[in-house]
Amino acid sequence: MTPAWDDRAWAALEAELARWAAAGRPATLWWRDDDAGPAGPALDRLLALAETTGVPLALAAVPAWLEPAAVAGIVDAGPGVTVVQHGFAHRDHEPRPAPGARRRKAELGDARSPAAALAELAAGGARLAAAFGPRYRPVLVPPWNRIAPALVPALPAAGYRALSAMGPRAAARTAPGLAVLNCHVDPIRWREDRAFAGADWLLRALADQLAMRRQGRIDAAEPTGLLTHHQDLDPGAWACLGELLHRLRRHPAIALPPLDALLARPA
Repeated sequence: MTPAWDDRAWAALEAELARWAAAGRPATLWWRDDDAGPAGPALDRLLALAETTGVPLALAAVPAWLEPAAVAGIVDAGPGVTVVQHGFAHRDHEPRPAPGARRRKAELGDARSPAAALAELAAGGARLAAAFGPRYRPVLVPPWNRIAPALVPALPAAGYRALSAMGPRAAARTAPGLAVLNCHVDPIRWREDRAFAGADWLLRALADQLAMRRQGRIDAAEPTGLLTHHQDLDPGAWACLGELLHRLRRHPAIALPPLDALLARPA
């Protein structure tokens, strides 16, 4: 066992997948990676991994961060890469918290008027559509996975088809015409040292999330979302991610639908 892989944890995940297979149900998963925009080796490695594994990738891009070299690399990527919108500038607009209170950053939080946030999102969506053309999908990924409830009902009229945040969804639609497609497992310890949590944690977290779906403790129809941040992955995380994606792609109990198939599902 190493931080990059753990055979016992993989066996636990395989045991859960066997339960799905015995029930005659495919275990659906999808992959989202956040904070795209800057060019560099991390983005290049991410796109290469998506192509070599054949796992569809929803790449959440920050419109204000786009660099020409990054745009060119994404446009030339394999067919499984689609681009979704990660806010506008990934900028925190929330007021400073009271002494002793935990700061909860948000670009689309309650500190802003819905009109101001929507105008900025519209500009960002237009920028992504122009840059990525047929790869772009009008799916909103709020920075820090937080969005003000007052903003959500206006998203369908603004052209968004889905909202993707973090955690089990409460419903398949959060507003008429707006699907919810969340992620559930993020292997970075953001609140501690911002380091990779390790293969054991990642594999067991996936197994636990699938078990909750199978048992009906959360929405069984929502695919399990794996969330990565390519700019924050260390060598162990990259090695684990590559091994995991290769194994998931080959596993008979796993289904890895592309984003378009997930968006086309009925509520």
